Amino acid sequence: MEKEVAPELLGLLGVGPTTAAQVLVSWSHQGRFRSEAAFASFAGVSPVPAASGLTNRHRLNPSGDRQLNRAMHTITLIRMRLDPATKASVARGITEGKTSRDAQRCLNHEGISSERQPAHPK
Repeated sequence: MEKEVAPELLGLLGVGPTTAAQVLVSWSHQGRFRSEAAFASFAGVSPVPAASGLTNRHRLNPSGDRQLNRAMHTITLIRMRLDPATKASVARGITEGKTSRDAQRCLNHEGISSERQPAHPK
């Protein structure tokens, strides 16, 4: 199914047949989401403020499509392991004072823009 509908999705690093199918099933059709932010919220990777006292941080939205969130998480883990640009991004986040998990959360949200465009069924 993925090869027929969105073959370019399978060409992305970290996207296999199962994760591509999940992205396509969750995406459904072009025009379903009005923006990347709406898709990020649906996927459960939009940032939610979690401030306490003098600490200002964000966490990921706990709601949304859990299967799509798992697919995004899998893609992020593979990219963190294999992609030099992603490794550099994580290292940069850590040097900025973020934890490894915070850097991964940023990658999950950033991954929406790269997976969103190829997921348009034609």
